[in-house]
Amino acid sequence: MNKLDTTAFRYTGIKPDIKNLETDVDQGFSKKELKKIKSTLSESLEELQQRLYAQSKQSVLIVLQAMDAAGKDSTTKKLTLGLNAQGCQIHSFKKPTDIEMAHDFLWRIHKRVPAQGEITLFNRSHYEDVLIVKVHGWADINEIDRRYNYINAFESSLEDRGTRVIKIMLNISPEYQLERFKRRLEIPGKNWKFNPGDLDERAHWDSYMEAFSTAIERCARDSAPWYIVPAENRSFRDALIAQILHDTLLEMDPQYPEPDYDLKAFTSESIS
Repeated sequence: MNKLDTTAFRYTGIKPDIKNLETDVDQGFSKKELKKIKSTLSESLEELQQRLYAQSKQSVLIVLQAMDAAGKDSTTKKLTLGLNAQGCQIHSFKKPTDIEMAHDFLWRIHKRVPAQGEITLFNRSHYEDVLIVKVHGWADINEIDRRYNYINAFESSLEDRGTRVIKIMLNISPEYQLERFKRRLEIPGKNWKFNPGDLDERAHWDSYMEAFSTAIERCARDSAPWYIVPAENRSFRDALIAQILHDTLLEMDPQYPEPDYDLKAFTSESIS
């Protein structure tokens, strides 16, 4: 199987210059080839997930962050297609409720982390509290600075109990975002996704890129890297993220548990 190079998009402790990164990439693969790679990976992921679920000692948390219209929903759909829903959880974090605001910013997040044996995907996450909150000045800079440390400690505690954390930023250009917004107005079935407030956020594009760059620099480690995934070529995006998850599970190497009974005492012919 052809293997995509994920290392080109992996960041651990280096501040990326996101504004100058390519957002439309194919690594020389055609759309047909990318779909075949994704299909092959999906078959292998099904087996790896089954072993993870059966072993029930490790788990995976996928954090998905992006600007509006970058494809978070479609990425979630494509990545989880074919996975066993029994061992897969998806949580979307929107504007905090009054109850959530009355607690620390990690309170609503901690309740949703994966149980042992599960793969959990966060559509937006605790990183909102050092992204949109920072861009709009909803917390002072000293508090934002402390939050990077809290996030690292939080993710380290998850790792200590066997959870691998994969953090992905879907990277698009402002021009691509504008085209996606226009599509939401032109296609009746997508009108509901258009939010006039998203246009106001475009004015803060550079500030968001700086906030993303700092968060990636401050909160990426070898054990919990950030991946900046070029997201305008959706076939490449889907195959690359599947490759990242696949490689992670291979490293984790989950195994089926040994039977807790005498296997020699039973055969398919001896039971009825």
